Amino acid sequence: MVQTSITEEQLNWEKWIQERNPAAGNFLVKKYLPLVSYHVQRISVGLPKNVSKDELRSFGLMGLFDALEKFDHTRELKFDTYASFRIRGAMIDGLRKEDWLPRGTRDKAKKIEAAYEKLEQQKMGNVSAADIAKELNMTEEEVYAATSEQFFANVLSIDENWTEQEEKEGFTFVLRDDNVQTPEQKLVKDELLQELVVNISKLSEKEQLVISLFYLEELTLTEIGQVLNLSTSRISQIHSKALFKLRHLLEKLIL
Repeated sequence: MVQTSITEEQLNWEKWIQERNPAAGNFLVKKYLPLVSYHVQRISVGLPKNVSKDELRSFGLMGLFDALEKFDHTRELKFDTYASFRIRGAMIDGLRKEDWLPRGTRDKAKKIEAAYEKLEQQKMGNVSAADIAKELNMTEEEVYAATSEQFFANVLSIDENWTEQEEKEGFTFVLRDDNVQTPEQKLVKDELLQELVVNISKLSEKEQLVISLFYLEELTLTEIGQVLNLSTSRISQIHSKALFKLRHLLEKLIL
């Protein structure tokens, strides 16, 4: 059965490459459609509830179609790897154009940051989400959600620079010379990474596991929930709490 499936896929690739056969194209879209669902689940983690997953999925589909049109089969690159970049890039482009993060959420994130700095100076130590919630008359969940969304917005700005570079130069894994760090930059980043490891070790066991499964194993929140026998919403809460505790270090590493 496996061999038949592989042969069928190869035949459809040949038809698509040689003559852009519509039936072959439809077969390949269906074959790689799970990639779109996968990236919808991962990207939607940092988005507010007002952003429709269906809209995000439509952006991803455009990325998949684009990947089929532009894929160079002569290069030593797996299609699903190439398609993942195109799908994710299309979602991010769509989100930027839609201005997905409402002004109210941006303002709330700024207030949280200001409150954090104020309380940190007053307490001369760590500030909890409960402290900020009390200071701003919010719920802890509002603090966690706004922090997570703001963190994703910062990641989005990094992706915007990458996407613009890709469109100018064509798809490549060699992004730019900016990635070559000076000895001073490498030293600072190494120190931040060491500090991040220490702070991750201070998280609860569940928080450490969720962070590891999401960022290292690249599971979706739904998949992590199945592993830990918890609901997706509960995994989302754990993820948001962990990001809140690590946010300053993470932002320094990506900016």
